[in-house]
Amino acid sequence: MKRQLCSNRITAISRRDALRATSAGFGLLAFAGLASADASQDVTPSLLAPKNPHFEPRAKRVIFLCMRGGPSHVDTFDYKPRLKQDHGRASHYGSPWCAPHWKFAQHGQSGLWMSELFPNLAEHADELCMLHGMHCDQPAHAQAYLQMHTGHFQFVRPSMGAWALYGLGTENQNLPGFISINPTTANGGAQNYGSAFLPAAYQGTKFTVQDSSARNRRIDRMRRGEVNPYGINNAVNEQLSTSVQRAQLDLIASLDRAKLDNDKVNPIVEGAIENFELAFRMQDAVPRVMDFSNETDVTQKLYGIGEDPTDGFGRQCLLARRFAEAGVRFIELGHGTWDQHSNIQTALADNCAETDKPIAGLIADLKQRDMLKDTLIIWGGEFGRTPYSADGNGRDHNHKGYTAWMAGGGVKGGLAYGATDEHGYEAVDGKMHIHDWHATILHLLGFDHEQLTFRHGGREMRLTEVSGSVATDILA
Repeated sequence: MKRQLCSNRITAISRRDALRATSAGFGLLAFAGLASADASQDVTPSLLAPKNPHFEPRAKRVIFLCMRGGPSHVDTFDYKPRLKQDHGRASHYGSPWCAPHWKFAQHGQSGLWMSELFPNLAEHADELCMLHGMHCDQPAHAQAYLQMHTGHFQFVRPSMGAWALYGLGTENQNLPGFISINPTTANGGAQNYGSAFLPAAYQGTKFTVQDSSARNRRIDRMRRGEVNPYGINNAVNEQLSTSVQRAQLDLIASLDRAKLDNDKVNPIVEGAIENFELAFRMQDAVPRVMDFSNETDVTQKLYGIGEDPTDGFGRQCLLARRFAEAGVRFIELGHGTWDQHSNIQTALADNCAETDKPIAGLIADLKQRDMLKDTLIIWGGEFGRTPYSADGNGRDHNHKGYTAWMAGGGVKGGLAYGATDEHGYEAVDGKMHIHDWHATILHLLGFDHEQLTFRHGGREMRLTEVSGSVATDILA
C-alpha cells in the first residue's frame, strides 16, 4: 500500500519504504534516504515530495535554537522578585534561595520581562512568546534531551524533525529536508536527529559549522569542487568531471537496481542508491547555500559574523535563514553547554553573549524578508535550573519548571504564557509538558498530532505518545 495523505491522517507506508529506515549514513557524502534524482531510472515517487498537512498551517518550517545543558530560566526570562527578596534564606530543598545574578527589566509594548543578558533580543520582545510553564519527566541530561527531541527517553523514537519532514516533505530535492547543525555527540547523539522506525529519508543530516578561524574542511572541499577527486578508483590521481561522475553513478545505480530486483527488498542497497544521488546533486546545491559572499556586510554584521564572540553562532543563524529560503523544512542549531553547576556568572554570561546578537539578527532578517510570519523559531534546552544554590556560584538541574520561547510561525508575540511558582521552582500555571510542546509545534505546522502516525510494532506510533494538548492560547 502506497503512502497517502488522507483528510484526517497520514497512513502507513509500504514494507519496502518502511525498511528504508534501517539504511545508514550521515555526513556530506552519505546523506541517507533521499530519492533518486534520475526519474528515468526510478519511477518510485519521492518520499520527500511536498505534501499537504491536515489543515492550513501557520508555519511552513521550523528553526530550533537548541541550548543544550539547561539554561537558567530565573537568570534569563523568568523574573521572580520574591527570589531576590528571599536571597540567602533557607529554601524547602536544603540549599538557600539564590537571587538572579543579573537585573531584569520590561521590554517592548508588551512589557515582557527579560534580563540584561539579552540586550539585542530584548529589542524584539514583542515577537516573543514566552512559555514559562515548561516541564519534563527527568532531571538528567541524557533522558531529558532525548525526550525533548523524540518525545521519549527510554526507547529509540523518531526525532521531532523527522516527524515534521515525514508529514510535510521538502520543497528542495537537492538538499536534505531536515538539517542538524553542530549537534552534540552526547545525550543520545544521532538519535536526536534520527528517524528510528520512520524511513531513513526523514532522518536529519548533520552539518558542522565552526567559526571563521576553523571552517568545515569538507564544505571547503565542496566549494573548490573537490568532493569527488578520485572517483571509485582511488589510484586515479585526478578530479573527475561532472559528466564522468554522472556516468559512474549511473553504472553503480544499474548494478544496485539489478541487485534490488533480485532481492526484492534490500534497504542497504536502496540507501546506497539514494545516498550517491543526493551527494551528487549537493555538489551544486550546498556550495551555493554555504557561500555568504552575496550577503551584504550589513547583513553579516547583523548576525555578528566576523566579530568575537558571535561569529560561530552567527554563521549558524545566517545559514539557517539561507536553508529556510532554500526550502529546508526543519533546521536545528546546537549551542552549549549551558550546564552551569558552578561559575555561572561567567559561563552563562558567555553563552548569552555568543547567542544574543545572532538570534536577534535572525529574527530581524526573517522579518524584513517577510519570512518570520511562516517560520516558527523555537528556543530552549532540555530543562532549567534550580532557584536555590549551595554556594551561590551555580545552579542544579530543574525539570519541574523552566522557560522556552517561540517566535513567528503563527504564535502570539509579546506574550508571557504560563508561570512557575513565586520562586521559579515548579510550573503552576499554563503548564506545558514536552508532549504538549510537541503537539503545539505540529499544530502550527498544520497537523493534528494524534493523526500524524506511523504503524510500527503493531500499533500507530506518534511523536506525542498517548498524550499531549495544543496550547491554543498562544496561537495568533
